[in-house]
Amino acid sequence: MSQQTLIGYISAIVVGIVIGLTGGGGSILTVPIFVYLFNIPTVLATSYSLFVVGATSLIGSLNHTLKKRVDFPVTLTFALPSFISVFLSRRFLVPALPDPLFQLNGFILPKNKALLYFFAIVMIMAARAMIRNERPEQGEAADGRPRYAGLALDGFAVGLLTGTIGAGGGFLIVPMLVLLAGLPIRRAVATSVLIIAVNSFVGFMGDIQHTTLDWNFLLPFTGLSVLGIFIGMYLAHYLAPGQLKKGFGWFVLAVACYILVNELHHLF
Repeated sequence: MSQQTLIGYISAIVVGIVIGLTGGGGSILTVPIFVYLFNIPTVLATSYSLFVVGATSLIGSLNHTLKKRVDFPVTLTFALPSFISVFLSRRFLVPALPDPLFQLNGFILPKNKALLYFFAIVMIMAARAMIRNERPEQGEAADGRPRYAGLALDGFAVGLLTGTIGAGGGFLIVPMLVLLAGLPIRRAVATSVLIIAVNSFVGFMGDIQHTTLDWNFLLPFTGLSVLGIFIGMYLAHYLAPGQLKKGFGWFVLAVACYILVNELHHLF
């Protein structure tokens, strides 16, 4: 096993730890790990990411469910339109994107590269939210009455994002659950993990019919990520999630900048 591959497998544990500590965020690293450490094509990397994120988040959501932290009516309202959009995007939108995605006067933008640029931009958005620790204490639903129409629309939009880039979108889901459903932060995080788990698996199901998967690689990687979430949930009792989230945000920002610089360098 090469040093690069070993780092990749260790990174799987880190992904799980981050999800266990913060209720999300780790999924934003899975695609870069697959692309740069395992040399997996970007589109296939998003498929792998959906499975890993789904399985790891499912374990976390079971823990939150047993502790009665998940709001199931809000989950259903947000998740149903999200499930539809994530499945449709994986089953039809991503396969339908042309390759190359764009070409003009000798300039060619391959599909894999375009998805990486989009992913890097989303990573920057996620990093900004984590660094600023944007967790509003209350919002439109401060009166305790969830805005179900708004939740459904946001669910559909988050599903499109999840289906396109293969990440769970927790950095978007948690603020929406606070603002539009009036959930306390801890309950919003717990509910978000369940939504991420099911979203990811629904997206992955949209890939199965047109994607060849290396289960000998995917299952061990997922197992290490699941191990990581147990470590993360244990450490969450002793560490301050706010500071960890901010530090992780700077790390995500650095990875996003690396992706952009690396890809733009090869482009020009």
